[in-house]
Parts: sequence; C-alpha cells; structure tokens
Amino acid sequence: MNNFIPAWRTSVVCLSTVMAAACIQLDPVASERMATSAAAPSTIGSTDRLEPISPSSIPSSSNSPSAIDSAISHPARLQVDREQDQRRKAAEVLGFFGIRPGMVVLDLYSGGGYYTELLSIIVGPAGRVVAHNNTPYLMFAKDELAARYKDERLINVEQIVAENNQLELEAGAFDAIIMIKSYHDVYFVSEDMGWVEIDRPGLLREIFSALKPGGVLGIVDHAADPGTPPESGGTLHRIDPAVIKRDMETAGFLFSGAIDILRNPVDDRSQVVFAPAVQGQTDRVVLRFRKP
Repeated sequence: MNNFIPAWRTSVVCLSTVMAAACIQLDPVASERMATSAAAPSTIGSTDRLEPISPSSIPSSSNSPSAIDSAISHPARLQVDREQDQRRKAAEVLGFFGIRPGMVVLDLYSGGGYYTELLSIIVGPAGRVVAHNNTPYLMFAKDELAARYKDERLINVEQIVAENNQLELEAGAFDAIIMIKSYHDVYFVSEDMGWVEIDRPGLLREIFSALKPGGVLGIVDHAADPGTPPESGGTLHRIDPAVIKRDMETAGFLFSGAIDILRNPVDDRSQVVFAPAVQGQTDRVVLRFRKP
C-alpha cells in the first residue's frame, strides 16, 4: 500500500499496513467481544504465498469480463481467498456491478479484504481502491488484514478507518461503491460492544454524494424473510431485500437490477447467519443501484 493521502477525508484515518493502536477510537475490548461472539475471524494460512500485486501483472484491457477473469486467476492471490471463490461467485458479482480497469472504487466496511484485493487487481494501475473499516470490523479481521497488506502487496489500495457516523467522503469521487454483507449492520445497535447507532439517512447521503453521476452502489447481503423488520440486521444479521430497496429509493438511488446467483431457497432464514447449520450457505441477494 502506498502512502498517498486521499483527497477525501475521515475523522479517523490510518494508512499503515499494520493496524496501529492510534486507529482504535472505541473500546477495543468491547469491540473484540462483539466480533468473537459472532464468529472467529478468518486468517491467512501459513502456506499462503504473500506476493505483491505488481502493476505489470494487472490487466490493462478495458474489457471488464476479461479483467475480472484475469483477477480471479491471478497467481499472487491467497489460497484462502481462492477457496472462497466458488461460494462467493465474485466474478459474476463484480461483472454485474460493472467493475473494470481504471475505476476508483470504495469497498465500504471491507472487512478482511477479500473483495478489496480483487478490486485492486481489476482496476489496475490506472485505478484506485479505498478500503474502509471501523474498529469492530478491524478487530474481527485483524489477522487477515495484517497478512493481506503485508509488504505493500496491494499498491493501489488506501485503507481508511472511520467510525460509525464519522465517515466523510469527497463529492463525486467514486465510480462505484460496494457493500458486501454489511448493509444489514446499519440497523445494528450495541454501544456497549463498540457499535453506536448509525445515522442511516446520513450515511446514505454521504454515499450518494460520493458517487459520480451514473455511479454504481453494489450490495450483497444475507436475506431475511419478506416482511421481517429491519432490526433483524442486528439480531440475525439478515435483512429483507425490500428494506434495502426502500432505503435506497428514499436516498435517491435508482434500482438497476438484481441477480440470483447467490440465492439459496433452502436456507433457514430464521437462524443467525453464524449458526453452523447455515454459515457460508445463506440465501444472499445481489442488488445494483445507480446514482442518477
């Protein structure tokens, strides 16, 4: 990762490859308790080769499917990521979102960076990726993040850390913004665990402003049953797709389509997504919105 200071701003910024203590603004003990109570963080295996993603190895073609396929098969990707490809169907998801070389993309609540790394390869040396996390997400994925950004592997990625309700983004900065299995958390509230209530309209105004006209907001999330109240985002870590669409319409976004490649009709949507019976096999929606 380079040391470029991005034009957009956050109230809390960390641009180091190892998450420094100065980045932790909330109670780290409480945050880690929240994370570990949900699921153990994924880690990079000792057999993974942590190779840099060099500019010369990134496809320069403007043909998006070709660039995405090249990213999926890139030899420097981590084995732990490759093992998730089939389950996540990232090539289809990113193709649907229209990610291509030269873009500037924000990975909002990026977690351990599985998608961040793919974005980095796809957008290439002419593009840039911003990977955002807050303290609870950092604590959840700290081992994975430390390995992923080791030795400046992702040279066109800037990491930013901003707590809930503290994210400020430059207007018109991004071609695309993605939220992967994180939108439901806008309805999560647990201040004693380091997660303050998110000002949802304020966050969506910030996202809307940060996108260029015609820019894409791509969302993947765990589906709740139709009619389930939004609070399921904090209890089951699921959300009714109709709630997402309603929120986006209210914020001014235009619904631009959905694909069913991650749907699972036999998922027991009454269970929390971390339950062993459903973890990794949940019914997920893939939704695309555009800024007019």
